Amino acid sequence: MPSRKFADGEVVRGRWPGSSLYYEVEILSHDSHSQLYTVQYKDGTELELKENDIKPLTSFRQRKSGSTSSSPSRRRGSRSRSRSRSPGRPPRSSRRSASASHQADMKEMRKEVLEVKLTPLVLEKFHLSEEIRSMSTQYSLRPRREEIKLKDIDSKEENIVPTKGSTLLKTSEVLGTQPKSLEFGGVPGVFLIMLGLPTFLFLLLLLCKEEEPSLLNFPPPMPALSELWDTRAFAIYFFWFSLQALFYILPIGKVVEGMPLADGRRLKYRLNGFYAFLLTCVAVGAALCRGVELHYVYRHFLPLALAAATFAMALSTYLAVRAAWAPPAALAPASSGNAIYDFFIGRELNPRIGTFDLKYFCELRPGLIGWVVVNLVMLLAEMKLQDQAAPSLAMILVNSFQLLYVVDALWNEEALLTTMDITHDGFGFMLAFGDLVWVPFIYSFQAFYLVNHPNEVSWPMASLIIALKLCGYVIFRCANSQKNAFRKNPTDPKLAHLKTIHTSTGKNLLVSGWWGFVRHPNYLGDLIMALAWSLPCGFKHVLPYFYVIYFTVLLVHREARDERHCRKKYGLAWEKYCQRVPYRIFPYVY
Repeated sequence: MPSRKFADGEVVRGRWPGSSLYYEVEILSHDSHSQLYTVQYKDGTELELKENDIKPLTSFRQRKSGSTSSSPSRRRGSRSRSRSRSPGRPPRSSRRSASASHQADMKEMRKEVLEVKLTPLVLEKFHLSEEIRSMSTQYSLRPRREEIKLKDIDSKEENIVPTKGSTLLKTSEVLGTQPKSLEFGGVPGVFLIMLGLPTFLFLLLLLCKEEEPSLLNFPPPMPALSELWDTRAFAIYFFWFSLQALFYILPIGKVVEGMPLADGRRLKYRLNGFYAFLLTCVAVGAALCRGVELHYVYRHFLPLALAAATFAMALSTYLAVRAAWAPPAALAPASSGNAIYDFFIGRELNPRIGTFDLKYFCELRPGLIGWVVVNLVMLLAEMKLQDQAAPSLAMILVNSFQLLYVVDALWNEEALLTTMDITHDGFGFMLAFGDLVWVPFIYSFQAFYLVNHPNEVSWPMASLIIALKLCGYVIFRCANSQKNAFRKNPTDPKLAHLKTIHTSTGKNLLVSGWWGFVRHPNYLGDLIMALAWSLPCGFKHVLPYFYVIYFTVLLVHREARDERHCRKKYGLAWEKYCQRVPYRIFPYVY
């Protein structure tokens, strides 16, 4: 294992991502697997940097006093010249010669190093004085031309050595090493999730097939594995996956760039999900015209679910094996180095076979489009089993609502590139099982329930449910559209009325419009739509509302992950945003 160059608690200069400017930072921790250092800037912003983007303090000098400064704090048109300064250093009030300036700078740098090692001052990392807070706000970390530039310093520079008898302590001795925090309950948590999630899925589907489902009889008896496994079902699922892969590689649709990676690269993605959906509709229509019996999917729903789960497990194993040889720059920020945890969360951020992006493909194609096909199968099964010439109003509502949701996701496919799934989490069991198994077999749960448990919905009730669905959709779509438009072009005149908070990353946070209502208005719209999907099933049983309960837990947990990520990324600006927008998802509730 390669040795680390910088110790926890050491004060160094870190390069600001995307620029050639270096700022004073403190080393918080080091990931031995990704070889990334977690550092904290003076304004509280925490980022992960590579070792070659970090330099010791002795490698820097300030500009000489004769250099031109373009500091925004200077009055426009002033001819006086001042030495450039770092974001956390107050301006000098007098001019000095180049030699005197350099000597004073070296003394000040030595003083800063010694101060950081003093035990009482180490706690300033956690207890910032009002003076430091105001300084961190005044000196933004936005790249400016007068900031410190990296210069080559001879190795003969004087080293700072504490005198004998001094009581200097390293900050790492005071603060201790900060291990990377693991989510989902750490290794024990993800292990239980990987065991429990497939089992729970099958128990839920078995309970739903019973004529009189009762939670008192939960769990229902599990059939033998020989009854669940069907080689033909696995072949059908593999054919479905391959068909969607074929549609994915078709040279149709525009090509866009994703978010910048740790090394500055941007991967390219072809946006043809909506075209793949249209081609799938044509293929399914052609199959029905040729007399293909889609009722097979309903009769073998559990074997197909087992086939999908087996495929997802095999894919997760392949991803874990290939990630063992992945370079550090290709690893996901969420990975930890623990084999079990990384098998779940995913070790590699963007696993690709050539230009075929496995994670991006699975996010929207086999599972999401498969969800619509499964719903159609359930609609046809209801008509056949209930001996009806037309589907029930409840089934039509469920199919229509969820069809709109899927079409919206595919039409706005580009928005996926900025989500946590793509930019932060790796591709492992969590996303593989969720995309390929959970989405098509659990998200279609309302339609599956209605096949054996029909429910009459009056038109007045249907009108109220439709109004609720449209309300949720408007919130969901408008919030996401506003966010995506702001990310693409923050200077768009159409967005000039929106208020923002500037952050040290150079980006702005929206604090008005939908994002001034609650911090995650898109989650609020999502939950309202989820409730509208379940209401057509009536109130005879809690089973159709499992999706609402599960989705609420999922989004509350995801919101907590977003909160930690944004607090780490934006620092004090995020705290200010939280003060302006106190409610997370539900206004006046949470």
